[in-house]
Amino acid sequence: MFWARLFFPFAGAYFLSYHYRTVNAVIGPVLSDDLSFGAADLGLLTSAYFFAFGAAQLPLGLLLDRFGARRVESALLLVAAAGAAVFASGESIGTLTLGRGMIGLGVSACLMASFKSFSLWFPPERQASLTGWIMTAGTLGALVASAPVDAALRVTTWRGIFYALSVLTVLTSGWLFFCVPDEPGSSRRETMSAQLAGIRQVLLNRHFWRFAPLGFAQIGGFMAIQSLWSSAWLINVNGYSRTVAADHLAAMSVAMLVAYALIGLLATHLARRGIGTIYLLGTGMLLSLLTLMLIISQTVDQHYLLWIVYGGFSSFGTLTYSLTASGFPNTLSGRVNTTLNLMVFLGAFSLQWGLGVFIDALTAHGLSVGISFRNAFAALLAVQIAAFIWLLISHRRGNGTPVTAKPD
Repeated sequence: MFWARLFFPFAGAYFLSYHYRTVNAVIGPVLSDDLSFGAADLGLLTSAYFFAFGAAQLPLGLLLDRFGARRVESALLLVAAAGAAVFASGESIGTLTLGRGMIGLGVSACLMASFKSFSLWFPPERQASLTGWIMTAGTLGALVASAPVDAALRVTTWRGIFYALSVLTVLTSGWLFFCVPDEPGSSRRETMSAQLAGIRQVLLNRHFWRFAPLGFAQIGGFMAIQSLWSSAWLINVNGYSRTVAADHLAAMSVAMLVAYALIGLLATHLARRGIGTIYLLGTGMLLSLLTLMLIISQTVDQHYLLWIVYGGFSSFGTLTYSLTASGFPNTLSGRVNTTLNLMVFLGAFSLQWGLGVFIDALTAHGLSVGISFRNAFAALLAVQIAAFIWLLISHRRGNGTPVTAKPD
C-alpha cells in the first residue's frame, strides 16, 4: 500500500526523535552517578538537544521547501547517528553536550518533514488522521524510553544503549531515503529572498504571537519536565526508586497515546457542533496547569495518577500548531510550523536548563532538595500561567485575528 510506504519510514524516524528526547529522564540518574554531575550539569546536557533542535527550525523550513522531505530528513538522521556515537563515547560534560546537540540537530526534521510530505501526497481530509498516527508513533518512542530502557540498563550500560541507537538511526535513514518517493510533480521553487520574506511575514503577524508564548512556556515546559525533571522529581521529592519513576513515565506516555486519539475524535465532533479547536486547547491547558499545581503542592497523595493525568492533558498543546497555521495561507504553512517549533524548543532548552540552575542555587543556599524542586517547579508554573492568561487576553482584545499574509 502506497500510504504505508510513505508513512512508516517517517513514523520510525519520529519514534527515534521522541525516544532521544526523553531517554535522559531514565539514564539521567545513572549519568549523575557515573560522572558526578550536578543538577545544572544534567540540565545543560539534556537541554542541548532542545537548543540544537530549535536553532535548526528556521533554516529547516527553507531546506524542506528547496530539497524535499526525503533528502533533508535522511541526511540529518546521519548527523543524529553520529551524535549518538559521540554521546556514547563521551567522558566529559563537553563531549556529552556536543553529542546531545548533534542528536537534536539530526532529528530536528522528523515531524516537520512528515507534515510536509503528507501535505503533498494526501488530501486535507486524510492529513488529520495521519498527523494523529505520527504523534502516536512519537509517543511510543517516549514509552520505550521509560521502563524498557530501565530494564535494558540492568543488562547493559547507558553507553551500550546509545551505540545501539546510533546503528538503528543509520538504518532508519537508509529506510527513509530508499523507500519514500520523491515529491509529486515539479513544485515551483522560490528564491531565497522570497523564502526569507515568508518567515518575516510570520514573525510580524499578530496571530502568530497570540500562540507563540504558549508554545514556549506550555509545550516547551512540558517537554522539559517529561524528558528529564519528571523522574528527578519522583526520585528526589516523592522518594521513589529509579525503576518506579520509569514506570510512572511509561504510564504517562500511555496516557498521551490515549489523549492523541481522543483529540482527533473530540476535535471533529466538537467542530460539527460549532465549538472551535481553541476551546479544546484552552480546556486542556487549564486542566494541565491545575494538575501540575496539585503535583507541586503535594496536597493529593495519588502521585501516580496525577502524573498520568498531567501527561494526558498536556498533550492538548499540540493543537497550537494547527491553530497557528490556520491564520496563514498554505504557502506559508511549513514556515509557520517551523517558526513555532523554534519557540517551543527554545522554551524547552531554557526552561530545562533554568530549572537545573535554580535547583542547584536553592540547595546551595541551604534548602532541602525537595523544597528546591518544589520552588523551581512553582516558578515554571507561574511562567505557564502567564502564557495562558496572554492567550485569553489576546482573544478578547482581538490580537488573535490573523493578519492576512500575501501569497508568495
